[in-house]
Amino acid sequence: MKTAIYPGSFDPVTYGHIDIIKRGANLFDKLIVAVLLNPSKKPLFSVEERVELLKAVTYDIPNVEIDYFDGLLVDYAKKVNANAIIKGLRMVSDFEYEFQMALINKKLNPSVETIFLMTNAKYGYLSSSVVKEIAQFGGCLSEFVPDIVAQKLMEKFSDN
Repeated sequence: MKTAIYPGSFDPVTYGHIDIIKRGANLFDKLIVAVLLNPSKKPLFSVEERVELLKAVTYDIPNVEIDYFDGLLVDYAKKVNANAIIKGLRMVSDFEYEFQMALINKKLNPSVETIFLMTNAKYGYLSSSVVKEIAQFGGCLSEFVPDIVAQKLMEKFSDN
């Protein structure tokens, strides 16, 4: 069975992420969408909230599993018997960082390949940071995130 991991912070999940998830799921027998617990970032949503939102927006993709991890991605890949890591690229600037990470991961675990998927052109500008900023100021989110994510964002910002 060919298994891939699509790691990220997903704070929050966007239509751009969902596009990569669907395309990655078509390429592998199993795709694990793994929320990274990054101690250097202060996320808006807890890891549990991010996992629940991902489950809600991927419920109809049978070969997708949602999980979370901390530590090295290659260690997590070994733990879940993954053959590949999927990374979505929006801009050339994404490539520089992701290429470096792919080389490091390959050095740490030569049996895991990194697969780069170019974003759909209509999501090239989209990021979780931009979505949070739009939500913070009460902007319309319908073109950027599913309704359940927009609702949770509005709840977060109405509490502040």
